[in-house]
Amino acid sequence: MYKRQILTLPLHTNYGGILQAYALQTVLEKMGHKTMMIDKGWPPKVPFINYLKRTIKESFKKLLGHSNQRWHWIFFQYGEMLKEHQYTIQFVNKYIHRKIQRDLYAISNGDFDGFVVGSDQIWRVQYYRPIINAYLDFTKGWNVKRVAYAASFGTDEWEYDAVETSDCANLLQGFDAVSVRERSGIALCKTYFHREDVQHVLDPTLLLTSEDYVNRLGLATVAKSKGDFLVYILDMTAEKQQIVDFIAKQYGLTPFYVNSKCDDKSYNIKNRIQPPVEAWLRGFCDAKFVFTDSFHACAFSLIFNKPFFVYGNKERGMSRFESLLSSFGLDNRLIGSFGEITANINDEINWKTINGIMSKKRTESLGFLEKSLK
Repeated sequence: MYKRQILTLPLHTNYGGILQAYALQTVLEKMGHKTMMIDKGWPPKVPFINYLKRTIKESFKKLLGHSNQRWHWIFFQYGEMLKEHQYTIQFVNKYIHRKIQRDLYAISNGDFDGFVVGSDQIWRVQYYRPIINAYLDFTKGWNVKRVAYAASFGTDEWEYDAVETSDCANLLQGFDAVSVRERSGIALCKTYFHREDVQHVLDPTLLLTSEDYVNRLGLATVAKSKGDFLVYILDMTAEKQQIVDFIAKQYGLTPFYVNSKCDDKSYNIKNRIQPPVEAWLRGFCDAKFVFTDSFHACAFSLIFNKPFFVYGNKERGMSRFESLLSSFGLDNRLIGSFGEITANINDEINWKTINGIMSKKRTESLGFLEKSLK
């Protein structure tokens, strides 16, 4: 049995990030590989570090000069954070084989015979530091397989500086096979890394079927959702809420929201607890319609054959949505204003066509993995 190590973004509280890691692990194990997920923990510029910095700053302001009270306040806030994310943490601990490895240079040659980098925005420099780790610099000189699967830059604009570009270009030449999640990633690899053989593949979540998720995660036993219109909005605005109200009225649906108020500390702890991953997925089983600004909620709408609209999130990266939806001929499901949804609300999705495309792309993507890891 091959021992493969998966390098992805830290598994914190993001449903999509957790499920893409779960899906890739599941697929590799189906192929006969023994896997271990490398989790560097909470890196710079992601919510937990920002949260902790903010908490400490606020604590010092409130309790300056009272050291015992100050640290009690910090640990109290940290404890509340653990409560907020208790269910996502439970899912990761139950289903994902991972090792917290903050120092990747501590991994020894011979521990593993192959490394898979991906998926998600693992190659987005602002999300992964130092970025050379995401190109396996710590395996330099080792005789191991190096494969990038559905790695994402998160944007079609180049964000690396000159040194990062040069270092990562050199490291990528040592990869046995490279694939990216967005079509724009092919051009970026060719232009900046001089890698000509990059392939476009599906996000790992799309490699599993709806039946895989339902059966493997026991979704039939999860409590039914409190509505039939799934709303998963990461950055709520008045216009997005207007769209929710419009869709609900248009189709006579009852909205249910599948994320908590965990980022808004004005709510009590009960309202800030993030729902379980299984409950989030069960929402796609129960929904008759989905509205989101999340890439992976868009992906799961496709998997579960649910009509949807996705509101483009420019700050988080548009190329992800554009690449995914254009692959299925669903460009009109991506909107950027209330006016666009009123114009497209009556457009129907031909799920027979979508499922045919999905089956073909799934076969191609699985073929890439099998061939690359031989």
